Amino acid sequence: MRMILVAALSCALMGCAGRSPQLVPVVQATDQHLSCEMIMAEVKINNDKISELSGEEGKKVAQNVAAGVVGLVVWPMWFAMDFQDAAGKEGKALMQRNEYLATLANQRCAAQPQTTSSVKKR
Repeated sequence: MRMILVAALSCALMGCAGRSPQLVPVVQATDQHLSCEMIMAEVKINNDKISELSGEEGKKVAQNVAAGVVGLVVWPMWFAMDFQDAAGKEGKALMQRNEYLATLANQRCAAQPQTTSSVKKR
């Protein structure tokens, strides 16, 4: 009976181990229609998401350390460790996307003439 309980607990903890990474593609089909303002807005959104993911990554490291230490006494806790590094992989994909967007911005925004509204005084 005790072995069944330990097996059930181990299976339940494996579900908490982490999530699968959801990687953003570097090049997207809608990129050809992006204006300079849209590119800059997406870069800002990506930077905000990277900041969130770095916080999540730090929490996962702390969780893995805690599970590893507790696992020395209660071995099924080792199943609670997250080895998928979803936050790290997603952050890297967003950084690669931002690099591509920077290249795109250099091509498109530099090619556009700068319009300034100047009023002539008489």
